[in-house]
Amino acid sequence: MPSVESPRLPTVVDVAKEAGVSRQTVSNVLNTPDIVAPATRSRVEQAIASLAYRPHASARRLRTRKSSTIGVRLDPVANGISGAVLDRFLHALTERADEHGLRVLLFTAKDPLDEVAQFRRLLDGADVDSFVLTSTSYDDPRTDWLLRAEADFVSFGRPWGSDVADPARRWVDVDGHHGVAEATRALLDGGARRVVFLGWPSTSGIGTERRQGWRDTMLAHGGLDPAELDEVDLTVDDQVSLASDRVRQLVAHLAETGRTIDAVVCASDSLALGAFMVLGRSVPVIGYDDTPVAAALGLSSVHQPVEEVAHATLDLLLHQGPAARVASPGSAADPRHRLLAPRLVLR
Repeated sequence: MPSVESPRLPTVVDVAKEAGVSRQTVSNVLNTPDIVAPATRSRVEQAIASLAYRPHASARRLRTRKSSTIGVRLDPVANGISGAVLDRFLHALTERADEHGLRVLLFTAKDPLDEVAQFRRLLDGADVDSFVLTSTSYDDPRTDWLLRAEADFVSFGRPWGSDVADPARRWVDVDGHHGVAEATRALLDGGARRVVFLGWPSTSGIGTERRQGWRDTMLAHGGLDPAELDEVDLTVDDQVSLASDRVRQLVAHLAETGRTIDAVVCASDSLALGAFMVLGRSVPVIGYDDTPVAAALGLSSVHQPVEEVAHATLDLLLHQGPAARVASPGSAADPRHRLLAPRLVLR
């Protein structure tokens, strides 16, 4: 039986020849890309992609003393609905990392302090080179610890309660204010007047931003005064049954004075499902996250561009940019913070 000859794999020399640079320049792009001029780096990256070159991972780890691994905590699923966004993000992040010869290591932790303990263990064992944080919150102890440890990290979510313009705290986020404002405006344009907001307690920075998007839009374009807005501003934990109970209470309260709900905008698809179970299709309901549950039920929702978030997260990890404030946080001119716009999906 004739033997099958293995195809020759491309080498650093091949990449250097293709890009018209030296072997050292290719090595710099692979190991310390920040020191390479952007145009040269782009040319080398194009050559790597064209030749399908993959560095020898074991040799590279021995040479650089790096694991080429990104650590990400696998968040516990609270209700099986809202967790779909992080599932999509992790999938996109893993695919994007693989394109750069990197791996993603998932780990679990009971709470933020336990996650810090996992950081210490993974760094001490040289198991990871950097971290991606999710589920950011006010006074998050994780970012402070990582900064003190001089560990490389990027957050999916702003550092609520901290200086969002701090160049040491790199982050990628989705503009929740914009997303909910767009949803609210669509309901008002559709003829609704009493648009209810169903959101989370004020301890959530993400929830506060989404609530403010609704409130600002209602004050600017709606017909309710501040007292009437307070009446239809509902707060509940992110559970379907609790959301249903809260909406039932409001329906009964408004009915006492002959009033009704015109529409509902929610901080999550879980809350939207709870409202939908009470109101059915008689009242427009818009959720947030555009999960498979929302799509299956035909619920309108705000779509988060998690693939773009994953792309931007890896870009910040690989190309850190200048460590100085150069623009307003999240703007196009800001190299260390990315604020992306969501998209309203009407069904």
